[in-house]
Amino acid sequence: MVGTLINTGAVIVGSGIGLLVKKALPERYETVYFQAVGLFTLLLGVKMSLDLSSPLLVVLSLVLGGFVGVRLRLNERVDHLGEYVKARTGSKNDRFTEGLTTGFLLFCMGSMTIIGCIEEGFGKTSDLLLTKSVMDFFSSIMLASALGIGVLFSSVPVLLFQGGITLFVAVAGKDIPTEIITEVTATGGIILIGLSLILLKIKQIEIINMLPALLFICLFVWMKLFLN
Repeated sequence: MVGTLINTGAVIVGSGIGLLVKKALPERYETVYFQAVGLFTLLLGVKMSLDLSSPLLVVLSLVLGGFVGVRLRLNERVDHLGEYVKARTGSKNDRFTEGLTTGFLLFCMGSMTIIGCIEEGFGKTSDLLLTKSVMDFFSSIMLASALGIGVLFSSVPVLLFQGGITLFVAVAGKDIPTEIITEVTATGGIILIGLSLILLKIKQIEIINMLPALLFICLFVWMKLFLN
């Protein structure tokens, strides 16, 4: 859990610095920043998704995951949670929930997160998560300067998500097939493409509703390998 704890701390410290810088950042610079991050997120998502080898399973996972997300009203519940935390903290930031969800997706949907947590769960190394911590530190500075304190609170789901994967692998994981890692990464990449469309203000997508797709793709690939 060392890598995850350091990664969480990096997001917290970076966000704190970003909040201090926020007052000195003119709005026109925020616009350029989100355009740059949106384009980078799009490129990253495309790169991750190109490695998929089971496109039908990925599409099925996204559809079923979206259905489950809508059924469970995940997007709506996250919005309510964001508003609750915002009220409890006394924040007046209108983009609190956007900062929380955007931060979580950017920090957790990359291949470095999945592979890094698996490596740490197996007790091999934390190097990948430590490298990711440096990247997230600088990203959180700019993100928090634009979206506010919600980015700082994204450190909580980052800790739970990465910590959950690490602990699961440490307790239940043996040799996780590379096929599962590849397809989960590809599915996460498609989710990042959806996030990039939001950042670029091209299309408003309820991207949180699609997160269950990550569970479905694990199940489908495992079934495929088992049946073969």
